[in-house]
Amino acid sequence: MSERHTYRVIVRGTWDGLTDGARERLLAEAAGHGMLSMRFTEDGSLSYEPSPLKHFSWRYVVVSEAVDGEEMAAAIAEDRAETALASLGYGFRDLRSTVTDLDTMKVNRKSASRR
Repeated sequence: MSERHTYRVIVRGTWDGLTDGARERLLAEAAGHGMLSMRFTEDGSLSYEPSPLKHFSWRYVVVSEAVDGEEMAAAIAEDRAETALASLGYGFRDLRSTVTDLDTMKVNRKSASRR
């Protein structure tokens, strides 16, 4: 049996070739995609600033085989983002990812002497 790890992945990109309708939709829905909406989920959480409407990010939780590593988690998240953006009719470019392996992340706890 193989070991599975949980990854948090942030996929960032740039809006590109948005139609007038897509731009209007993004601007109308911007309040629901701001700082307060940011969370890591399997389906992803889209966030962006409406002014200027230039960059966006998706936050994903990806569970995959540990042997596949962070590169596979990034590829899975980027594929999810591409699929979601295409289904919404939003043009984009320059996807890049930042991955954190929650199972290997070191947590620094304050010692009793530092409190």
